[in-house]
Amino acid sequence: MPDTVGLFNLLFPFFGVIALGVLFARLAKVPEAGLAWMQLFLIYLALPCLFFRLISDKPIGELANWRFIAGTTLSTAIAFALSFLAGRLNGLRPPETVLSAVAGSYSNIGYMGPPMILGLLGSAASAPVALIFVFDTIFLFSVTPALMAIAGVERRSALATASDVLRKVFTHPFVVATIVAVLASLLGIRPPAAIDTMIGWLSGASAPCALFLLGVTVALRPVGKLPPEVSWLVLIKLVLHPLIVWLVLATIGGFDPVWVEAAIVMAALPPALNIFVLARQYDTGIERASACVLVGTVVSIATLTGFILLTQSGILPLTPFR
Repeated sequence: MPDTVGLFNLLFPFFGVIALGVLFARLAKVPEAGLAWMQLFLIYLALPCLFFRLISDKPIGELANWRFIAGTTLSTAIAFALSFLAGRLNGLRPPETVLSAVAGSYSNIGYMGPPMILGLLGSAASAPVALIFVFDTIFLFSVTPALMAIAGVERRSALATASDVLRKVFTHPFVVATIVAVLASLLGIRPPAAIDTMIGWLSGASAPCALFLLGVTVALRPVGKLPPEVSWLVLIKLVLHPLIVWLVLATIGGFDPVWVEAAIVMAALPPALNIFVLARQYDTGIERASACVLVGTVVSIATLTGFILLTQSGILPLTPFR
């Protein structure tokens, strides 16, 4: 049986720091523009250093697990399709439907995923965490602009859209850090001690800064009356997505149980802040995106805890179906 006290001690700091971010955002009259430097620090320094450390010391054979990549990416694609359908059934316009699909399928795998799952499962989970981050990001940030172009939001040629997608994906700091880390693993390169210490400091700062920023950002997003489709999107993201991951990976079989549990917990994380960024970029469904992040983060306190208990108690078996 899982250690419930240990689980509380693991999860409380994560949601506690988010709550502190919400509290400070309510009390301190600091303009939202003040978040820019923290975002810069996180996106270009702290989180890339964390991803480098996750991957660079892993054997290249462990990272080239294409069956796992296919299973987790397929699961995200299924959640995306279900969320897209939920948006259409609720009468949303095509651009709003695309962003709803992102809200129901893209987890907070950058800010919350690595520190939470490494705290839960240890360093053995670092490879699956990194693989899910990279390939979910590539999938969603490729599909979203393509569908937006089809919906008529981006009036550019297919070639221009494709080149922009490739540029944004492969120049993203997280993806660049991952590529550098894979090369370091392949070539057996290790940074000098002084550089490695600095990388350690920066990666250690990623979790508290990211969670505090998440709380502040959620608190500053105006949310009025909740759109009816938000409940469906949160249900798909927090309940159906992790169940789909479990079903797909258990059916394929042959994975280390730690990898399967890491994938389930990654899928059970709340919607990512990127949804709001995309909504603002396309000037579409901004209030809906804010509501999904806010409601999803609050509800995930219960659902995420539930999935961790289900996997660690064996109710959700982490081995192939017989």
